[in-house]
Amino acid sequence: MRGNSGIFLHCLYEIQVLETFNNNKTYVNGQAGAIYKQHASFVNSLRPPGEWNAYDIIFTSPIINADGTYRTNPRVTIMLNGILIQNNAVIYGATRTEMVTAKTKGGIQLQDYGCKVNYKNIWIREL
Repeated sequence: MRGNSGIFLHCLYEIQVLETFNNNKTYVNGQAGAIYKQHASFVNSLRPPGEWNAYDIIFTSPIINADGTYRTNPRVTIMLNGILIQNNAVIYGATRTEMVTAKTKGGIQLQDYGCKVNYKNIWIREL
């Protein structure tokens, strides 16, 4: 099985970590670096299986109204192996159905979806 996992921003918004080298299609916007079920990547810049891939993710937190709705939606820019694959893309809401409460601050969550996936050199900086 080819690797299928993700990086969750604020534990709500999934960025696909999916082994799609040579076009392993899962669904229309299901490839490495996609915003889960919202935006496909501009290009497939994934390296061959067994090689490390580098994601640079710039995430802008949402601004939340008192009633819990978005005043401004979260946004994300992603570089995969030095190539721009998402450019200030609007995230329209939580990509996890079990967690839908928006928040203005939060960490990341690394998903292991039953396939061997390794993560290293993770840096988080507040901008």
